[in-house]
Amino acid sequence: MQGQRIPIGEVTLNVVIQGEGEPVLLAHGFPLDHSMWEAQINVLAAEGYQVIAPDLRGFGKSDPAKDKTTMSQFADDLSRLLAKLNVTKPVTFCGLSMGGYIAWQFFLRHRARLARLILCDTRANDDDENVARGRLVMAAEVERFGLEKAPGTMLPKLLGPVTLEKNEAVVEALRATILRQDPAGVAAAQRGMAERQNVVDVLPTIDVPTLLICGDADAITPPEVMQEMAAAIPGAEYAEIAHAGHMAPMERAVETNTAMLDFLKST
Repeated sequence: MQGQRIPIGEVTLNVVIQGEGEPVLLAHGFPLDHSMWEAQINVLAAEGYQVIAPDLRGFGKSDPAKDKTTMSQFADDLSRLLAKLNVTKPVTFCGLSMGGYIAWQFFLRHRARLARLILCDTRANDDDENVARGRLVMAAEVERFGLEKAPGTMLPKLLGPVTLEKNEAVVEALRATILRQDPAGVAAAQRGMAERQNVVDVLPTIDVPTLLICGDADAITPPEVMQEMAAAIPGAEYAEIAHAGHMAPMERAVETNTAMLDFLKST
């Protein structure tokens, strides 16, 4: 999908904007870009929503990132993007994995811009020491050697067994998306995620309609992790997507779209 280049201060973001109606902002996972949402963009736009799907700073065709991009910086970028686009209506913020980490900061920093949350395959706790160290090691490695080895390591974690075995189109699309990312942007986001805030205590304060979506075969954020989060957020809804891993919106687009639209139309 062809995006527009939107300057938001010191960086310019590549953004796909489709449809008219209530705004839905899609924040992609790591190390990906807006293309992971292709199935959602088309369907939501056809159902009467204005879909805003940026490549985050350092990813896709957006401007490069340097050193470290924090989750707060990503959230502030998205708020500035909405201001630049003259989107005054509160948005439904939908984030997957790293996009979910950004969603917590968007709630904390830009609550007035928020109508609803959709959190896909993500978590609220911060990294323990080992995971944080692993992120910093990967950041240094991709800066030095590039991303050639990343799909081999990441795809078995990102995708469920059924997808890996039977859906070559999704496997190859995800592989291609990872390989086209800028190593500097990937490293900067890893450093930002390594020091992200634990927001478990924030969950009971979330005061917007919230949907949590989880693939039943998600090895990174298993269903029990997201069920706990859903129980902690007042009135939150939970949808489990069968035969999907961490990338439910790509692996099982029809089921994910149904869960999203049911939620959007009932809240």
